[in-house]
Amino acid sequence: MKRLALLMIGITMFWAAIMPSSAYEKAVAAAGASPFKDTKGHWAEKTIIDMVNRGILEGYPDGTFRPEETVKVDQFVKMLILSYADLHQNGSRSWNTGFMNSLSLENQAILKQDYRYFTFAPNTVGYWAKDFIDIASDLHFLNKTRYADFQMDMTRENVAEVVYYTLQETEFLEDSIYGQKMAQAFGDIKGATEREQRFIAETLVKGIMEGYPNGFFGVGQKVTRAQALVILERLTVKSKRLKINVSPDKLERIVPTFGGGSKVIVFPDKRMWDAYESLLLVGQLRGANHDLYDTTLRLFKDQTEKESVLNRPAGSTAINEEAAIWLDPQYNTYGITMRLRDGSLARNKEAVDMFANGLFGYNAIAFKQLFSDICEKVEKGESVTQTHAAIGGDTINILIDSKQKQVIFSIAAKK
Repeated sequence: MKRLALLMIGITMFWAAIMPSSAYEKAVAAAGASPFKDTKGHWAEKTIIDMVNRGILEGYPDGTFRPEETVKVDQFVKMLILSYADLHQNGSRSWNTGFMNSLSLENQAILKQDYRYFTFAPNTVGYWAKDFIDIASDLHFLNKTRYADFQMDMTRENVAEVVYYTLQETEFLEDSIYGQKMAQAFGDIKGATEREQRFIAETLVKGIMEGYPNGFFGVGQKVTRAQALVILERLTVKSKRLKINVSPDKLERIVPTFGGGSKVIVFPDKRMWDAYESLLLVGQLRGANHDLYDTTLRLFKDQTEKESVLNRPAGSTAINEEAAIWLDPQYNTYGITMRLRDGSLARNKEAVDMFANGLFGYNAIAFKQLFSDICEKVEKGESVTQTHAAIGGDTINILIDSKQKQVIFSIAAKK
């Protein structure tokens, strides 16, 4: 055993001698051991090892990582950009495919054209972080004009702001009501501006940032190297995000989003909560020819149409589902969109009827009659002059596109 131990020590010393420090760190980290003197037993040790393997950050020549050292703005921006790039065995990098697909067409074009030859390496002439900052700015992840000095310490509010705008460009923003409720639970949240509170709330509801055991968020506090890595890992690896607990008693619900994600919705009242339950049941009527993301139920003619919609190029509106039933919690409105193709009214009648029954109760007959009359006239190409109606306690606004044979019924409670 002693000989084996000596042999292992010798091999380790050999590799440490011939490999660059960063390569050595990654090799040790890949073996599951901490490559640094000062990270053994640290609360973020596993994340540090994982992120070192991804090449997001390296240690120091003296064998330390210094996890509690403060991160500068330019350092954090570099780490952010590298977090969205894959590290290859030869040391080169390329943009992560999932990240590229999450961007708008405009942002994709920026990376493919303006940064075609970007190497993901610091500049050797001039300011080392210039390209990283320029990319983040061009993608709208941060506003360069807000920083007088990119070598300043990164605060938790600074990080929340960058995360907020990055999410806005790569995912979606959550229900602000739920996030604000989470943020207001922290004793020091009033120390942040209203704008900063909005950023903080988003990172909380996304499960990317969290507060401290003392009940404070840490407004004004500096962000450490270890904290930065944990935040960026949660930002870029959704499975690492903190679980968010919701309360059905408070009309809070976690709903699926397109792409396998989820978000928290706070419904304005019990009526809309029940309407979402109706969407779940209505979708079952169409079997596999539907999907329900966020608070919109889309109904497709068949699997061919569904596949065409799901696989259409980003930004294309050439192909759409034949019907949609949706809820808008922010404005407390409901709606039905019907595209009157051959047979679409008949295929979706049962779905619309079921939704109307749940939403309108004994007034459902009046709505179903209105819905049928309008749709049948538009389908036949007849002129329709009615643009609104009152049913029970609701106002119905009717939007008609005769050329596309599309009808939208927008439903809101009378004020």
